[in-house]
Amino acid sequence: MYVILVYDINEKRVGKMLKLCRQYLTWIQNSVFEGEITEVKLNELITRAKKFLDFETDSIIVFKSRQQKWLEKSIYGSEKGETDVFL
Repeated sequence: MYVILVYDINEKRVGKMLKLCRQYLTWIQNSVFEGEITEVKLNELITRAKKFLDFETDSIIVFKSRQQKWLEKSIYGSEKGETDVFL
């Protein structure tokens, strides 16, 4: 599946979240990641993030799509992270 993950986390924990998300998805904007991921890997990411989240002040939002082709994306200005991955 293709996901866009956005988070709003206290600056004390934002570094941990950034590092965690980079292990699973592609960074595209401050606090925004996207990419192909399995349901199992997404659940793993969320489970790991919940260990340091403060549920009173922090939030994570995940938008899911079956495939990237079902999502139209327009970029205005500087693109922070390239979404192409070469293996």
